[in-house]
Amino acid sequence: MRSRTVTQTGLQVCRRVRSVGVSDPPADAVPDLPVLSPVLDRLRSHVIHHSVKYGEFVLKSGATSSWFLDTKQTACRPDGIVAVTDAMLAVFDDVIDDVDAIGGLTMGSDPVAYGVAAVAATRGRRLRSFSVRKEAKQGGITGRIAGALQPGDRVLVTEDTTTRGTSLIEAADEIRAFGAIPVWMSVIVDRGGTCAAMAADAGIDYRPLLTAPDLGFGFGT
Repeated sequence: MRSRTVTQTGLQVCRRVRSVGVSDPPADAVPDLPVLSPVLDRLRSHVIHHSVKYGEFVLKSGATSSWFLDTKQTACRPDGIVAVTDAMLAVFDDVIDDVDAIGGLTMGSDPVAYGVAAVAATRGRRLRSFSVRKEAKQGGITGRIAGALQPGDRVLVTEDTTTRGTSLIEAADEIRAFGAIPVWMSVIVDRGGTCAAMAADAGIDYRPLLTAPDLGFGFGT
């Protein structure tokens, strides 16, 4: 059973990293963690249990790391997406009534945007969801936008995780080109710590649900 689990984990990460070896977390892998609100702490527990992988990884940048983050393992589980929605509604509580739509660059945003919109609807929050395609669909009428985004919508741009922030900014640019307004931005986990400055330069209110330090790791490690 263990060997099958390791193989599946390696396949899950192979598109973005080369997995040299995957293992259970060492006993001292998770130090004392920052104190979070109960709703964010529940999300963090899910991420640590399901989405953090330990081992030796060669990242897309060529750098090596002792941990890898596969947050789709949280966003694609029913209890995980409920935890993500709870956190998203809490973090954006002061503006959530102003958000018309949620989405971002496929496929990193897809489970987050669609899942949050569906679960939020059961809480009386009605958000349209959409994806930004990697390229325009031939014969389409909405360019790179797929889904229920409408011109003039005030948008929460999202992604499962970010390291550099480039996918989020690319999505925001396409949303503007479509005629909607990227006002807010969020991810389940910000691993790199560079997105905040990029969002600020773009005039976007960026609020990650969790960061690498919240999980016990340094930015960029």
